[in-house]
Amino acid sequence: MLALAGPASVAQEHRPRLTLDQLFEGLKHAPDESTAQAIEAQIWSVWQSQGSPTVQLLMRRGLRNLQAEAYDDALEDFDAVIALAPELAEGWNKRATVYFRRGELENAARDIAEALAREPRHFGALVGLSYIHERRGDALAALRAFEAALAIHPKLTGGEMRLKELRRKAFGEGI
Repeated sequence: MLALAGPASVAQEHRPRLTLDQLFEGLKHAPDESTAQAIEAQIWSVWQSQGSPTVQLLMRRGLRNLQAEAYDDALEDFDAVIALAPELAEGWNKRATVYFRRGELENAARDIAEALAREPRHFGALVGLSYIHERRGDALAALRAFEAALAIHPKLTGGEMRLKELRRKAFGEGI
């Protein structure tokens, strides 16, 4: 069983941290949605805390700006993350999110491609790609991207409902 992130205890402090590979394996085989959400949170935490202290600071600031809908500031922060650590998928993914929210779908798609080139298991980027395809009116491509996300994260919150809706859009009302 995977050790999940929780309140620190002496026993937990001495446990080795799980690798992303171990976390993804646990995510794929999580017995329930609650366990899957806990593992997902650990994966996001790893992705958002990679890099130098400067990169981590810029990532946190960018996340705050993104949440506050200060998109120009968030874009500057994630541009800096990418400039300092272009190998980190999450910088590309977060900048894609900013572009998507600004309606810049081509820029968002380009950055998602960069994120997936660095981390093909990035279920968040695949979900984002699904929304980009949907907004472009390509329901089948949206469905395929979402199915790829579900192959990595089968218990994705809201996944069954979104999958059903995308199938309906791609194949018609009778599905």
